[in-house]
Amino acid sequence: MEERYTRNRIYISEKEQEEIKHFRILLGGAGIGSIIAECALRFGFETITIVDGDRVEKSNLNRQNYTSDDVGNFKAECLARRLLQINPNAHITFRNEFIDKGNVKEMISNQDIAINALDFASDIPFLFDRICKDKSIPVLHPYNFGWGGFLAIVDPKGYSLSELSDRPDHFELKVADYVTGYQTFWQKPQEWLDKIVCEYKKEKGMLPPPQLSIASWIVAGLCTTAIFRLATGKPVRYFPKFYLSSLSEE
Repeated sequence: MEERYTRNRIYISEKEQEEIKHFRILLGGAGIGSIIAECALRFGFETITIVDGDRVEKSNLNRQNYTSDDVGNFKAECLARRLLQINPNAHITFRNEFIDKGNVKEMISNQDIAINALDFASDIPFLFDRICKDKSIPVLHPYNFGWGGFLAIVDPKGYSLSELSDRPDHFELKVADYVTGYQTFWQKPQEWLDKIVCEYKKEKGMLPPPQLSIASWIVAGLCTTAIFRLATGKPVRYFPKFYLSSLSEE
């Protein structure tokens, strides 16, 4: 096994380690995706395309993979530079542009898996998922719930997240409501998340949701594990089921 990955031994076979190098990941959105990308790269995924037209802001620094020197610069470019500092031999492609109706099909082409970390400011995240479904590409939806990380995996042959709502406004809140309702139904109530959702709904003007670095790192681990399992033909839990991890569940 290559020296870079020798500490992955036992957990990952030499054959699997070599195979995942070339597994193509499309990262749509470099916010929470910035943490996921580094976790996946360190794990051994060396073929990553990053697409985001947003620039780094100070308010991103509490939870995203950027530094003060990056503020004002394109997220995709900053992230690509960081990843190549970790592994100069990786195949990292970046595009400093937003995904839209004019470029989404071309960007999704020739990918093995997609991460939909796009902002639900329009219907583009739904379109992103529909095109991935048409091309039989699984889609990962990561969410930062502060004290917990949430991951939904969309099977191209199964249910889509748009079943929760076909409107982008406050979509993250709708996902959180779904999670709390689902867990309560299965007698696994998430009181901590219920409280956060209630407090958020009380805020005037519906500000951007509160998020912590903790959940970014948790969900990065969930996503990297899911990508590995999909890349090597192992089973995963598809939406409407999901993964939720938090010490607050205890």
